[in-house]
Amino acid sequence: MACTLVFFVITLDAVIVNVALPSIRAELGGGIGDLQWIVDGYTLMFAALLLSCGSLSDRIGAKRMLLAGMAVFVLASVACGVAPSMPVLIASRFVQGAAAAAMMPASMALLNHAHPDPRLRTRAVAIWAMGGAIASTSGPVLGGLLTMASWRLIFFVNAPVGLIALYLIARAISAPRHTSPVDWAGQITGVLAMAGLTFGVIDAGEAGFAAPQVVIALAVAVVAAAAFAVIQRRARHPMVPSDLFRDRNAGISVLIGFAFMVGYYGLPFVMSLTLQQHHGLTALGTGLVFLPMMVAGLCLTPFTPRIAEYIGQKALIVAGLASMAAGLVLLAALPSAPLWLIAALMVLAGLAGPFVMPPTTTILLNSVPARRSGIASGVFNTSRQVGGALAVAVFGLMLSSLAYPAGETAALLTAAGVSIITAGAALLLRPRTHTT
Repeated sequence: MACTLVFFVITLDAVIVNVALPSIRAELGGGIGDLQWIVDGYTLMFAALLLSCGSLSDRIGAKRMLLAGMAVFVLASVACGVAPSMPVLIASRFVQGAAAAAMMPASMALLNHAHPDPRLRTRAVAIWAMGGAIASTSGPVLGGLLTMASWRLIFFVNAPVGLIALYLIARAISAPRHTSPVDWAGQITGVLAMAGLTFGVIDAGEAGFAAPQVVIALAVAVVAAAAFAVIQRRARHPMVPSDLFRDRNAGISVLIGFAFMVGYYGLPFVMSLTLQQHHGLTALGTGLVFLPMMVAGLCLTPFTPRIAEYIGQKALIVAGLASMAAGLVLLAALPSAPLWLIAALMVLAGLAGPFVMPPTTTILLNSVPARRSGIASGVFNTSRQVGGALAVAVFGLMLSSLAYPAGETAALLTAAGVSIITAGAALLLRPRTHTT
C-alpha cells in the first residue's frame, strides 16, 4: 500500500498540472516556455537524479529513501502552492522532481523485496500500478475542479496524501542494504549527462535546436554520457554494472518505458493545449474529455495479471503499444472531430497504460537480481522520464512553429511512429521468472 501511494503522488503531480497551465499563466504571466518548464522542471530533476537515487536506494535501503523523499516532496508541494512568481514555482517544481527521483526506484525495490515469488510479484505490480492509474484518472478532472477555485490547490492536495504515505512507509518492512563503495565519478557524469540532455531538449522546444544554449547543453550531455560509459567499464564498483542490461528483456523493457512515455505523456500536453486554445474548453471541460481514457485504464489495471496469464505478457505489451499508435493516428487524422469522438479515440491510447506498464515492469524485475532492483528501476524510470521530456520539448516546438492543426498532427503522428517501432521490438521479449 505504501508503494502504491508513492506511485500515486508521483504520477498525480505529473498529470494534474497540465489542465491548470492556462490559469497559472493568467496569474503569474510567462510564455509557453515557462509553461513547459512547469511540466519539465519536474521531469528534468526526476530524469537527472534517477540513476543516482536508484544506486543510493540499494546502498542505504529503500525504506529510508522513501521516507526522506516523501518528506521533501510534501514540503516542495507546499512551496509550489504559495509561489508568488513563475520563477519560484518552477524552482519548487525542480525540488519536487528531485524528491520524486528518490522515491520511484526505492518504491520498486521495496516492492521487489516484499514479493520474491514471481506470481505474487506480478499481482503486486498490478496493485502498485493502480496508484498511477488512479492518479492518471483523477488528475485531469481533479485538476480542473481545483483550478476553478485556485490553481494553487493542485499542489496543496499533496500535503494530506503525503502525510498518509509517510505513516504507511514508516510501518512497511525494510529492504536489505547492499553496501559498496560509491562510484562518485559515475554519479557526477550520469547526472550531467541526463541533466544536459533533458535541459537541451526542453529549451529546444522554445528556442530551437540551433540555439547556442541548446547546442552547449546537448554537447555536455554527449561528452558526459561518453565519460559515464568509460567509467562504468573501468570502475571497480560501477554505479550501473556492465552486465545489468546485457539481458535482452531488461534492455527492451527500458526501450518500452521510453516509447510509452512519448505517447502517454505527450498526448495530454498536446491535447490539453489544443482543447483549451482551439476548442474553447475550460480546464474542467478538458479534464472531462480525458476522463473516459483514464477510467478505461483504471478499470482494466486490476485485471492485467489475469489477462497476461491468458495471452502472455509479450502479447499484452504489443497490443497496448499498437492500440496507442492507432489512437494517436486517428486523433491526428481527425483534428476537427466532435468532442465525444476525441474522448473515444483517446481511450485507445489510454489502453497502453494497463496493457504496457505493469507487464513491462514485471518482466524487468524478473530479469535482474533483487539486489540490483534499485538501480535497474532507476535506469528504467530514467528512460521513461527522458521520453516524457523529449515529447513535451519536441511537441511544444511543433505546436509553436506550425499552424494549427499541422503542429498537433505532426506531434501525434511522431508519437504513433515511436509506438509502432517499439511494438516491433517488444516482439523480441522472452518473459521468464527470476527469483534471486
